[in-house]
Amino acid sequence: MRKPADRAQVEAELQRVVELRHPEPHSVLGVHPDGDGMVVRAYRPEAVSINVLPEFGGKVPMVHRTGGVFEARINGRTEPFGYLLEVEYPGKKVFTLRDPYSFLPTLGELDLYFAGEGRHERLWERMGAHLIHHNGVKGVSFAVWAPTAASVSVVGDFNGWDGRLHSMRRMGSSGIWELFIPEVGEGTRYKFEIRPGHGEGRLLKSDPFAFRTETPPATASVVHDLDRYAWGDTAWLEARGQHKDAAHQPWSVYEVHLGSWRRVVEDGDRPMTYRELAPELSRYVKELGFTHVEMLPVSEHPYGGSWGYQVGGYYAPTSRFGHPDDFRYLVDYLHQEGIGIIVDWVPGHFPRDTHALGNFDGTSLYEHADPRKGAQPDWGTLVFNFGRNEVRNFLIANALFWLEEYHIDGLRVDAVASMLYLDYSRKHGEWIPNRWGGRENEEAIQFLRELNDTIRRKHPGVVVIAEESTAWPKVSQPTSEGGLGFHFKWNMGWMHDTLSYFGKDPIHRQYHHNQLTFGLLYAFSEHFMLPLSHDEVVHGKGSLYGRMPGDPWQKRANLRALFAWMWAHPGKKLIFMGGEFGQPAEWNHDRSLDWHLLHDAGHKGIQKLMSDLNRVYRELPALYDSDSEPVGFQWLQPDASAANVLAFVRRSRTPGRHVVCVANLSPVPRENYRVGFPLQGRYVELVNSDASEYGGSGLGNQGQVHTEPTGWDGQPASAALTLPPLSVVWFTPG
Repeated sequence: MRKPADRAQVEAELQRVVELRHPEPHSVLGVHPDGDGMVVRAYRPEAVSINVLPEFGGKVPMVHRTGGVFEARINGRTEPFGYLLEVEYPGKKVFTLRDPYSFLPTLGELDLYFAGEGRHERLWERMGAHLIHHNGVKGVSFAVWAPTAASVSVVGDFNGWDGRLHSMRRMGSSGIWELFIPEVGEGTRYKFEIRPGHGEGRLLKSDPFAFRTETPPATASVVHDLDRYAWGDTAWLEARGQHKDAAHQPWSVYEVHLGSWRRVVEDGDRPMTYRELAPELSRYVKELGFTHVEMLPVSEHPYGGSWGYQVGGYYAPTSRFGHPDDFRYLVDYLHQEGIGIIVDWVPGHFPRDTHALGNFDGTSLYEHADPRKGAQPDWGTLVFNFGRNEVRNFLIANALFWLEEYHIDGLRVDAVASMLYLDYSRKHGEWIPNRWGGRENEEAIQFLRELNDTIRRKHPGVVVIAEESTAWPKVSQPTSEGGLGFHFKWNMGWMHDTLSYFGKDPIHRQYHHNQLTFGLLYAFSEHFMLPLSHDEVVHGKGSLYGRMPGDPWQKRANLRALFAWMWAHPGKKLIFMGGEFGQPAEWNHDRSLDWHLLHDAGHKGIQKLMSDLNRVYRELPALYDSDSEPVGFQWLQPDASAANVLAFVRRSRTPGRHVVCVANLSPVPRENYRVGFPLQGRYVELVNSDASEYGGSGLGNQGQVHTEPTGWDGQPASAALTLPPLSVVWFTPG
């Protein structure tokens, strides 16, 4: 016969349960051997009475023992058994419930091992909240990482947000807490109530792995089943997997803030939902010929004014625009219309909101404890501790989550420079050097390489893009060659120089000619993307249209020339919404774009040019397949600064059509201006940014030119061209 448990010790442990101080409540609650029988204990502080209903039949009344703890002894049983609890609450309300502590843990040893090693690539399938059938019972398994906590409870709609009712099990030394709660269903709100190890107060935290959240400013996590949506984009995904070399493909990206692209004016000027956006955004992007949409961060975030760049819920699409399956519908719809999706992803920092990741278990769990490494002064946020296995695993699994569960085609990694440098935005004495005394963040570098290698291995055809603004070498080169492994890098130097040049009065441009030529000295050192992003139309910078000099006609002409110059220049293309039709107002995330401007012929003309640029760009490999190779570019006239003229040739990697681009960025037309051409014969005027259909003067070369066997600009042939004012003209043999 087994020895009965020591009663005094049991009472002490039960008291710790009541006070939420017991690290392993399942060791005393639930069903346990005791002498020649079994004892069943349950904690229900609001109950009037409880009966145990064993699986083998009968009803056994429970005795109220200590501060809400009830106990019953079942004689003649030597092994654990299943049972129900018949609980009577005040007002003679009786419920039949299953005791969570009657179920074995849902996490296995391999899950705990790989999570601890930081190598659980599908971590989201085990952590967080999951609707499952456990031992034939439907409910939700909860798991959370809180290694220094004294106790963790699940609180929510199902228990009156009472942390005493569902204390979680500590899973050994893994730092993970787990509990299966029967009868909890889809749409249930919940959080984790954490008692820190130092014993000061309690923390109420949202689930780091929540798949769905309440709409801000509410902060509860919501139980969501990931497996319900039926995708229809199989053909897209199969085709994507065949395009493994993104550098040789056309990329024309339309950057969008979903909340302000187009609002529903007749319904209180609210943002469109994911499902409303799907057909409207798809139609518009197809009409303008963009290959991809890039969305500002879609992960849940507490403050709308951060535009999503201060993420609170890494595994949940923001609920501002609908249900997670509605976001899937948007992605699915775009894919079926032949449009790729890139989302901005923010692994560099996270906000300090009390419900989020900061100080998660009462310690600096996800962030560095030392503010010289763990605080981001620019944004008032916290920095991830990339040296911790569990933190790297959380982020890499999150990247894979968006690719696998939401079929995202690319991640644009925000603020990479802030991750690479320990002294980023920090003064002397405000940062800690690495082990070699340098400023490189070795842990972040290793994280980025692991991230990119993992994505390349598991998802060929998906791209990862770095927003990196420094001269860090080999950002977009393979890790095997000492690079960071990104597919593309935003060319911030090109962006700053180009906008600076085009923003100047043409009379001064001859003195800044090198701002358009300097970028070609390094254009082939990386796989570049040319970004005219949201960052360039906020914080008092004005819109792209507003930054152009001159009267309205000249502003439109300059903007059209900027776009035609950019689309001919080596590098993939990205433009923020509104720029494509010359919106004069600076972007405001709380209001719609000024779509009424398209009733004006001048703004409509800019949009028409954008459509034609994208069409020609996609048709001619010379404009995209050698973006990162010197063979794809040759200067014809890089030094004609006095005339504000530049000319170059774009060539394909394989023999075929080439494109000659000539820019006259002065406000005066130039007649009989000679430019060299690679071939003798007829050239078609593909694009003329000054064409009357775009709102220009209509000056040009009547659609074609015939070159002569007169050597010029190092070429065997040449032609005397008419160069319209403030224009860019493209030619190709035809």
